Amino acid sequence: MLRIEDITYSVEGRPLFEGASATIPEGHKVGLVGRNGTGKTTLFRLIRGELALEGGRIQLPARARIGGVAQEVPSSGISLLDTVLAADTERASLLAEAESATDAHRIAEVQARLTDIDAWSGEARAASILRGLGFPPDQQLMPCSAFSGGWRMRVALAGVLFAQPDYLLLDEPTNYLDLEGALWLEAYLRDYPHTVIIISHDRGLLNRAVTGILHLEDRKLTYYTGPYDTFAETRAARLAVLNAENRKAQARRDHLQAFVDRFRYKASKAKQAQSRLKMIERLKFATTPQEAALTRFSFPEPEELSPPILTLESVATGYGGPLVLKRLSLRIDQDDRIALLGRNGEGKSTLSKLLAGKLHAMEGRLHRSSKLRIGYFAQHQVDELHIDETPLQHVQRLRPTEQQARLRARLAGFGLMADQAETVVGRLSGGQKARLSLLLATIDAPHLLILDEPTNHLDIESREALVDALTEYPGAVILVSHDMHLLSLVADRLWLVKSGSVTPYDDDLETYRRQLLSGDEDVRQPARPAEKPKKASRDDLLALKAEVRKCEERLAKLNDMRSKLATKLADQELYEPARKGELETWNRKYAEVMEGLDRAEEMWLAAQGKLEMAEA
Repeated sequence: MLRIEDITYSVEGRPLFEGASATIPEGHKVGLVGRNGTGKTTLFRLIRGELALEGGRIQLPARARIGGVAQEVPSSGISLLDTVLAADTERASLLAEAESATDAHRIAEVQARLTDIDAWSGEARAASILRGLGFPPDQQLMPCSAFSGGWRMRVALAGVLFAQPDYLLLDEPTNYLDLEGALWLEAYLRDYPHTVIIISHDRGLLNRAVTGILHLEDRKLTYYTGPYDTFAETRAARLAVLNAENRKAQARRDHLQAFVDRFRYKASKAKQAQSRLKMIERLKFATTPQEAALTRFSFPEPEELSPPILTLESVATGYGGPLVLKRLSLRIDQDDRIALLGRNGEGKSTLSKLLAGKLHAMEGRLHRSSKLRIGYFAQHQVDELHIDETPLQHVQRLRPTEQQARLRARLAGFGLMADQAETVVGRLSGGQKARLSLLLATIDAPHLLILDEPTNHLDIESREALVDALTEYPGAVILVSHDMHLLSLVADRLWLVKSGSVTPYDDDLETYRRQLLSGDEDVRQPARPAEKPKKASRDDLLALKAEVRKCEERLAKLNDMRSKLATKLADQELYEPARKGELETWNRKYAEVMEGLDRAEEMWLAAQGKLEMAEA
């Protein structure tokens, strides 16, 4: 059980916690929510002991293991699978000791502990986690250096999930996952065997993966049982009661004040007036949460264009090498609300860039209406803001002739008030940077708005404001997002990006979610005739040969393990009735190793097949 008792902590003189308390029952899955900047990440650092409390205490069970994703996995030559396996340091240490230990008593202790932590199924579990986070078997044997920082963040997440700490602290883990990875993580966290605390603004995850909500507001912590929607309803009812009490108190105050104002200087009533002044002083108002000012986004409205505003006829595109998307025949009208589905790497962002004019058609014909204006928001653009300039300077660059009052009104329409308008971008929060980027993307009143993961760093209230703005917006919207709540409320058409093409997805998002979680590959597009493979380069051949070699090394290791277990099982004394439990344990270990061996053989066959095709 995690106990947070009367804690106090400040940053640069600004109090984040003042007498805050909460209790998290063991094994519960908890969503930590609150407005951006209230101190959620700081609370994680306090729990981990990285920061010293000014008052109060945080109690954890003795020897409890705390885990989280602090940073991405370093670029190295170690394979993804081995990197994840190494994340469970106890398992790695015990396996190494099992190879070298000679003391019979210690060998028995090591083997018992390996059984307790389910070490023998480690490879299968690690591979399953990597697969769920978007790494197919052939990529799991590739070195970490072959992947970008965002993908290495997934490997870091896979590592902490595999290590299974007693307290798993996750800070916005879906920010670097696609929709498929986010849905897999939801399901994984539901079945996680220990306590989970997750900072998230993803309403779907908070409704499906947690059993309680820990709300940080006004420097206090409040624990609510149930998913996010239950918390929202309970809190709304509580606020309604507080507001009603305050309205009654205000009406009473106004009544008393009216008497005082009328009779204060009348001698015969002066005593009663003084009495009512004292009553006014004693009136108590219920404290209500101090909410941020932003309640909506203000998107400028474009004029209407004749349909279609954009068409593609047999279009293909890519980045100078092999084509990423081919044979695209699509139409977009101004009233379209389209969500792009498909795994990372399939081409959703490529399609977004093509539609936005950031990529050119390499084949076919792409036609845009002559008056078409396009707004484009992608997460990487948030990182490309000028960190030494203010939001006001950013907007001035685009509207040099506008008065400052008008520029400030534009910023205020996106929740960037006076103090943030003149703060350099480098000191703004992630959510404030995202709002500025959304303002810059929509400032020209685009007819087509393309949003690639717009909700990263936005809190729940801001996400709801974005939903409202997009619902009212009279232009076309193309959405790429892992936020199921946003997609379900905004999109009325679904396009599946898979295997180099884009086709309509006729079922709904809930069906898509169920298909992904069930492992149904039919959600992907129908098979197409195989194209003639291109001749592999020398570097490609070397990489494939290295992959085959790693598979062979893994097979040799597992075969050695199988031989040792077979020798153990050949011991006739093991079959005595008194040792029945021990026999069952060794049989289970043998079955797990055989399962791992079968899987390793499949990976070797796949790698060998790819090498043979490349050499043909």
